[in-house]
Amino acid sequence: MTDASINTQTIQPEAGFGDYVALLKPRVMSLVVFTALVGLLAAPVGVHPMIGFASILFIAVGAGASGALNMWWDADIDAVMKRTAKRPVPAGKVEPGEALAVGVALSGFAVVMLALASNLVAAGLLAFTIFFYAVIYTMWLKRWTPQNIVIGGAAGAFPPMIGWAVATGGIGLESVLMFLLIFMWTPPHFWALALFMNADYEKAGVPMLTVTHGRRVTRNHILVYTLLLAPLAIGTGFTSIGGPVYLAVAVVLNALFLLGALRIWRRDEEASQADKYKIEKSFFGLSLLYLFLHFGAILAEAALRPYGLGGWG
Repeated sequence: MTDASINTQTIQPEAGFGDYVALLKPRVMSLVVFTALVGLLAAPVGVHPMIGFASILFIAVGAGASGALNMWWDADIDAVMKRTAKRPVPAGKVEPGEALAVGVALSGFAVVMLALASNLVAAGLLAFTIFFYAVIYTMWLKRWTPQNIVIGGAAGAFPPMIGWAVATGGIGLESVLMFLLIFMWTPPHFWALALFMNADYEKAGVPMLTVTHGRRVTRNHILVYTLLLAPLAIGTGFTSIGGPVYLAVAVVLNALFLLGALRIWRRDEEASQADKYKIEKSFFGLSLLYLFLHFGAILAEAALRPYGLGGWG
């Protein structure tokens, strides 16, 4: 083979350790770990630190497995979207078959090990979460319906329920409320992203609400879901996982979130693209802070409770 023929060939970059880490979607994994940990620590039953650590580790592995399966299936649309084109599979650093193998292997490992470390209820919830994200959302809903993120949001809402189940061996009202908090937060969070990344979804043929129904309808939906989310989030403050700290945080955050949703709803469609982008991206950033601080407040209440300072006494 001549030097010229070698130069004309496309040389695929070799996968490094960081590429396999990226395959597991570490940013999504960090959110899963945090909310699962809050669910575990907010539960009324204590857990041995080693059991708790091992359980959170296996939940994280399960989340990473879901990410790998998602990247395997979505490689075709990831390749045409600016936001995802540099992911390991579309970038050619990890072969699709490798991503599938990693996802399947880690899924089985995580579920079995969580069952051994904690209980079958927690392991069953983890298995269902992986199935829901990889099959129901990624393979079916995402490319089929503009309600993809509404229904598919359940996958990201299960981790606190899994953490709660690790501690209690079951499902309680409080864990359902944590599930609903994430479930109702997910649509306005992702629709805000879709508003300023709409060209990507349109190019990839993903039927996000912005693509199928337009910006006006999407903005209406953001406001409606935010209005439904606020009483749920504030009402959680009066349950056993809430308290004065959580309630104060929830009232302030939901007031800000409502104001942000109203700004998007009232926004002038004739405004410059830069102004639209600023408003939408600002709301998206606030949505990230919104979820983190709500669960941080639940964690604070759990930490204060042994000293008689958390909850409603």
